[in-house]
Amino acid sequence: MATGKINVSVENIFPLIKKFLYSDHEIFLRELISNATDATLKLKHLTSIGEAKVEYGHPQIEVIIDKEAKKLHVIDQGIGMTEEEVKKYINEVAFSGAEEFLNKYDDDAKDSGIIGHFGLGFYSSFMVAERVEIITKSFKDEPAVHWSCDGSPEFDIKKAEKKERGTEIILHIAEDSTEFLEESKIGELLRKYNKFMPIPIKFGTKTETLPKPEGAKEDDPAPTKEVDNIINNPNPAWTKQPTDLEEADYKSFYRELYPMQFEEPLFHIHLNVDYPFHLTGILYFPKLTNDLNIQKDRIQLYQNQVFVTDNVEGIVPEFLTMLRGVIDSPDIPLNVSRSYLQADGAVKKIASYITRKVADKLNSLFKNDRQDFEKKWNDIKIVIEYGMLSEDKFFEKADKFALYPTVDGNYYTFDELKDKIKDNQTDKDDKMVILYTSDKEAQHSYIEAAKEKGYEVLLMDSPIIGHLMQKLETSKEKISFARVDADHLDNLIKKEDTQISKLSDEEKERLKGDLEKVFGEKSNYTVQLEAMDSNASPFIITEPEFMRRMKEMQQTGGGGMFGMGNMPEMYNLIVNTNHELVSEILHTKTAKKKTRLINQSLDLAKLSKGLLKGKDLTAFIKRSYEMVK
Repeated sequence: MATGKINVSVENIFPLIKKFLYSDHEIFLRELISNATDATLKLKHLTSIGEAKVEYGHPQIEVIIDKEAKKLHVIDQGIGMTEEEVKKYINEVAFSGAEEFLNKYDDDAKDSGIIGHFGLGFYSSFMVAERVEIITKSFKDEPAVHWSCDGSPEFDIKKAEKKERGTEIILHIAEDSTEFLEESKIGELLRKYNKFMPIPIKFGTKTETLPKPEGAKEDDPAPTKEVDNIINNPNPAWTKQPTDLEEADYKSFYRELYPMQFEEPLFHIHLNVDYPFHLTGILYFPKLTNDLNIQKDRIQLYQNQVFVTDNVEGIVPEFLTMLRGVIDSPDIPLNVSRSYLQADGAVKKIASYITRKVADKLNSLFKNDRQDFEKKWNDIKIVIEYGMLSEDKFFEKADKFALYPTVDGNYYTFDELKDKIKDNQTDKDDKMVILYTSDKEAQHSYIEAAKEKGYEVLLMDSPIIGHLMQKLETSKEKISFARVDADHLDNLIKKEDTQISKLSDEEKERLKGDLEKVFGEKSNYTVQLEAMDSNASPFIITEPEFMRRMKEMQQTGGGGMFGMGNMPEMYNLIVNTNHELVSEILHTKTAKKKTRLINQSLDLAKLSKGLLKGKDLTAFIKRSYEMVK
């Protein structure tokens, strides 16, 4: 029997581990299972190249709880260790510069995570255990070894009686960590971190129902037997080649990832790259709502089939964090801070690759089955629009397949839309004006007025569309977007449709004075007299497009990226000088009646615009009943 000291450059590493990793103390099980998996896969490799003269067989990892003895066992049938290897890999902890580490991570150690980054995987056991034992036998023909440590730099090492190849880690669970002696807790951690580990993990047994024997009666119970409870799927779909998978396999894996999600995904993207980095995975497009926040944190990040996190910000472009699925890459560091990830060159290349792969898949779906792509547009548009807004490279690719639906249910790409409206929807400055509505019901009267003039009206109702329109306006030449109830509408007049006003200049001045007298000097309505078709509405309220868009950005920004001060309420009152009612208002002799007609007409225009509320709505209803009476 020999004794010695663990070679560390600080007096006692274990209180340090407990202090700085306590918030992640459950991670110890992930680390031990990862080590056991590595040991097993190493043996597989050595047997395959003939260096290990042993039978590989069908090894598995077993996790056993001994609640009465307060012990947790992790057992593998892998490569094992000799006494020399135990001394090398267990006793010599590479942990130099501890003081520098303390200063560097004092504020954000809990967030940064130091396991793996500092080679402390095995020693994470001491976060939950007061004593740890290792009983191991190498695949080589050497004696088994028993190593033991109580959380101080002192350790014991001696020969062991173990006959089978592999390693058993025994954790004597500390009093403050007895939750890790509960089956439910350990099962939860194994499913969270090790659900797709490449080696089968046994955790207890389960009852399996067998077929009834021939001749059994209908009410006879079916026989059962106890079988190993394998808690993981060692061969998940993303580890296979796309050519080996059917559509049903992808859907089945989606249900395995999200058992509580009842809707099928719209489509999937299989990621598989070996150079200049290694990355595999499957991303799914689910049906999405317009809520940008509720969708996030559904992509699971793995490193060699070990779960790392479901917060993939910094690795996956932000606009794709609303997707679901799995990304697995050995080139992504396991436990480092988000700022480190964002600065890492390999991570940036991975994010760029994923963006390109998603764009190529969307373009392929659009080209191969446009009709189906159009049906799915409303369920995927929020991701595409967000990507176009935030990623210039994605914007360039998406410009070919992004769709712009009309209120009549037609779908156009941007180039198709330009060809459709280029000769029909230009303003007085020869700029193409693209009309849209954000609410078909609320803006119905404006839509109908635009359609009567032969204009196309897009339906653009996602929460970020205002920001995207600004980007389109700056990246495209001589185009602008205007909501169908905006002030651009009165500029979209074809030369052949130009109307001559029935009112003289003197009558126009008098009418404008009558209106402003009723509104008052501090009104937020600017009166504009326009000669329009006599069948068009007498009063139309429009809003300056710029002001309205800024207000929408203020609301969607919530004081954040697009937040700004309160924008004033400013509207234009377009008065059709050729309408019969306007002429009646002008020539009404009684001041009371004129005021009533102006107020009623204005309130009808407000009602059409959705601006008539509260006491103004109550007054309008009362006045309407009196006029009917």
